[in-house]
Amino acid sequence: MKALMFGWEFPPHILGGLGTASFGLTRGMAMQSDMDITFVIPKPYGDEDQSFLKIIGACNVPVNWRDVNYDQVKRKIGNTMAPELYYKLRDHIYADFSSIYTNELGCIGFSGRYPDNLLEEINNYSICAGVIARAADFDVIHSHDWLTYPAGIHAKMVTGKPLVIHVHATDFDRSRGNVNPQVFAIEKNGMDYADHIITVSNLTRDIVINKYHVDPRKVTTVHNAVEPVSKEIQNIIPNKNPKEKVVTFLGRITMQKGPEYFVEAAARVLERSKNIRFVMAGSGDKMVEMIDLAARRKISDRFHFTGFLKGKQVYEMLKSSDVYVMPSVSEPFGISPLEAMQVSVPTIISKQSGCAEILMNAIKLDYWDIDGMADAIYSICTYPDMAEFLQKEGKNEVDNIKWEYAGNRVRAIYEKVLRS
Repeated sequence: MKALMFGWEFPPHILGGLGTASFGLTRGMAMQSDMDITFVIPKPYGDEDQSFLKIIGACNVPVNWRDVNYDQVKRKIGNTMAPELYYKLRDHIYADFSSIYTNELGCIGFSGRYPDNLLEEINNYSICAGVIARAADFDVIHSHDWLTYPAGIHAKMVTGKPLVIHVHATDFDRSRGNVNPQVFAIEKNGMDYADHIITVSNLTRDIVINKYHVDPRKVTTVHNAVEPVSKEIQNIIPNKNPKEKVVTFLGRITMQKGPEYFVEAAARVLERSKNIRFVMAGSGDKMVEMIDLAARRKISDRFHFTGFLKGKQVYEMLKSSDVYVMPSVSEPFGISPLEAMQVSVPTIISKQSGCAEILMNAIKLDYWDIDGMADAIYSICTYPDMAEFLQKEGKNEVDNIKWEYAGNRVRAIYEKVLRS
């Protein structure tokens, strides 16, 4: 089975959960002996793990270069593109892209991030996808999240191969209902063109069916999982003060993640105990507002902002924590609670998260229930038996939530669309 996947980010260069999920799923699928995955991203950096898949950078794909020879291309991008692929691409130039800026090799530039001209980059990425699809050998197309749906559609249009889209989130999640019409149109178009739709939770599946008016028979939930903890992570020594407890929020500080509920709960806990510190790890457009809110609640001396963390830093923070809290308003899945439980951190999550559907050993509350959240935090920090139970049972639970199992479910979907 050969899959051509379109993604937007891939570890170690990630800005959110999309890259983490893409890595975990592809590595889990690669455990199938006959699975061959080509993963396209706008801009690779060269240090991505390609031991279980092949990565192609859209920024390295010539789209307007009839006069460029293979040796020039190879000097620029190394062995990313084999000679046979180069000549196939050259022979299949199918449109005039003269209005799009390209470099001396005829390649379109990409930021590799989420720039102000994101919609332009999404469109350019779809152009590269069409070129790649004409030359690549594959059975099925798989597009991860809304940014890559136009790429998947283009690949389907030029090859006739079936398209599976993977809904990691919708704009209803990101905007608390104040949906961007351009983003909604891209999402809706992807769902209409897709032969099948994968959602990361039943919560997201319901949104796809009810808000985008998709036939339920076309939508299947495949819950996310978590990567096994590496030796390096296992060997991290927690930085803990035995006289204090640490409660952590880790994620984008945006309205989707409900950071204000965490701050308000912290204020209530600190009315009852002064030996607890609160950490908000991450960055986002509500960070300044949260700093101001902590100051207004007069808890700044017990409340800390770390900025964006990645890789090993995430686990250093988690292992130094006594409680992890994810108070998301609308979370399609949420991998971070699994990562926290994996290193034996008692976890509190909102009922409005996809991972709440599969986690039995985390405390689940409505995101707006500040008093309940405060009570749960205080109880874990105060009663050792409760903390120990959540540590042990939580870790046992998430150790059996594996990407290999998710990969098997995705494979079954591939086979279904290929039969239809």
